[in-house]
Amino acid sequence: MEATRDRTSELKAFDDTKAGVNGLLDAGVTTIPRIFHAFPTLDHNQVLIRGREVMMMPSSVFQFPIIDLPGITHGNSALRDEVIEKVRHACQKLGFFQVVNHGIPVNVLDEVIRGIREFHEQDSELKKEFYTRISGKKVYYQSNYDLYQASSTNWRDTLGCFMVPNPPKPEELPTICRDIVIEY
Repeated sequence: MEATRDRTSELKAFDDTKAGVNGLLDAGVTTIPRIFHAFPTLDHNQVLIRGREVMMMPSSVFQFPIIDLPGITHGNSALRDEVIEKVRHACQKLGFFQVVNHGIPVNVLDEVIRGIREFHEQDSELKKEFYTRISGKKVYYQSNYDLYQASSTNWRDTLGCFMVPNPPKPEELPTICRDIVIEY
């Protein structure tokens, strides 16, 4: 019970900063805090923080599943079924995948990535305005939506925007990435 209480206290202390993982880096952490240790048997001395990157030593190579979308909207039901099965498999077995040929121009995607990166790299005080655990907000910033429920904490921060069915008003979006999020 004591370990659970300690973990809860550590999670609350982390959450109360409203600064996320980047806030830990800004504070100068050089080792990964215990709340992020997902694998107790992992030698955490083999995990390095360099700048803003967490690296495993030695590094391993992994290939993301790629879901290719051309032709799916043109009535090809066999191709549609194949794509659906690939998405299902990637979601069930890995939890992520990359989509290509979706119709969004690469320059727009590059600008969205740049804008979101700039959001995360800005001063913590500017990001705190968007930090919330309240569900239903159209724009939110947080670290781990399931922070208090999950058995381990992920080393990530998220800026989320619900765009459908009704997108947020421009003034609800972070200034630093507002224009490109609206274009996207």
